[in-house]
Amino acid sequence: MSTNSAWASAAEMAGAVAKGESALAIVESTLDRIKKLDRKLNCFTTVVADRARTRALAIDRARSEGKTLGPLAGVPFAVKNLFDIARLPTLAGSKINRDRKPAKRDATLIERLEAAGAVLVGALNMGEYAYDFTGENIHDGPSRNPHGLRRMTGGSSGGSGGAVAGGLVPLALGSDTNGSIRVPSSFCGIFGLKPTYGRLSRARTFPFVASLDHVGPFARTARDLALSYDAMTGHDPDDPVCVKRPAEAVVPLLGRGTDNLRIALAGGYFRKGAFPEAQDALARVAAALNVRREIEIPEAERARSAAYVITSAEGAALHLDRLRKRAKDFDPAVRDRLIAGAMIPAALVVQAQKFRRWYRERVLELFNEVDAILAPATPCAAPAIGQQTFVLDGIELPVRPNLGIYTQPISFIGLPVAAVPVALKPLPVGVQIIAAPWREDVALRIAHALEQSGAVSAQRPKF
Repeated sequence: MSTNSAWASAAEMAGAVAKGESALAIVESTLDRIKKLDRKLNCFTTVVADRARTRALAIDRARSEGKTLGPLAGVPFAVKNLFDIARLPTLAGSKINRDRKPAKRDATLIERLEAAGAVLVGALNMGEYAYDFTGENIHDGPSRNPHGLRRMTGGSSGGSGGAVAGGLVPLALGSDTNGSIRVPSSFCGIFGLKPTYGRLSRARTFPFVASLDHVGPFARTARDLALSYDAMTGHDPDDPVCVKRPAEAVVPLLGRGTDNLRIALAGGYFRKGAFPEAQDALARVAAALNVRREIEIPEAERARSAAYVITSAEGAALHLDRLRKRAKDFDPAVRDRLIAGAMIPAALVVQAQKFRRWYRERVLELFNEVDAILAPATPCAAPAIGQQTFVLDGIELPVRPNLGIYTQPISFIGLPVAAVPVALKPLPVGVQIIAAPWREDVALRIAHALEQSGAVSAQRPKF
């Protein structure tokens, strides 16, 4: 496959550059695709073409001088626009942040990917202040699903999911507070990783809920996901929750397979309400892994409720000053949820946090019995843009807050999760591979084995 192809992997691109292919040519091809296709997809809010060309030229020069190139040399990537990019205001999907001063320095994860040779090409559309599961933004317009342009990408990292699925870039970064990496991964039919809370640095990213915020990558292959993850790990004193715990490189472990891993299906809460396509996707993944055991995650429904309490209260506290001074500049749906969060009694927040500690202990006990748990990533395939309701378990519910019913109980306690795509027709849908804290290697090994077996794969868009 040509490395200038819209479907070339990051590993293929980096390998070609190491052997002499021009990084600048790859970047120019990427910029050309963005110019042509993003008119349809609306994934990018800013393209940093001059910066990308300068970076690519430096890589080509380093290779010509015989210098060792990084594992992602010449690979274009883009980031959700809540990551600081030097000399640009950090939008976080909002109108208000457009008045901010430009960032003085890139986010840590951008620096680490570029240290590994990757080339930043731009910033990506997202739900306002990350309080969104749909990928719809009233200021920049909705990002559009490459598998159906009238369909949601999922959010809040909707531009990230759409850009990778649409072949604009092989890698993108997003954030995940309650499901904002896994929901777009599911709807767009790609791989996504929400690492353990505290594993990857959030330094110089715009926060949403500090006690729940994660950052992580999207890719079209499990290997690319692992390559980017390996490049970004490591302690960062600029993020107070980023741990010093060392992370073993995952890429060398991908070929170990799953024979020695104990894997189970999440039962109870995670098996009710899912649409047929989500049930089918989970069944296919379970069959490929020969998984029959079912295990129940206790009090998952209550965990989701507690996650909502903490999300609403912490998110509101962050935005109180903006709500007082510029309420009319918010997306009304986001504004109203934040105002409601500001009125939650402190006693309920304390109760939710106490429950969170109890729930984490109960779930961690399950990993004495299993190494990984499979669950749906979303209750359905991508709804139509603008769709307001759907029926879950016989009850009509609003779409926007309920796309994360299977992701929130996991984010709540910071577990690592790989989302893998099942290429169903007409639309893909994803499955979560949930592992114990700090065991991203387990989730990624399973994802890679599933991809090698053909059970999961990133589905090419139709256009």
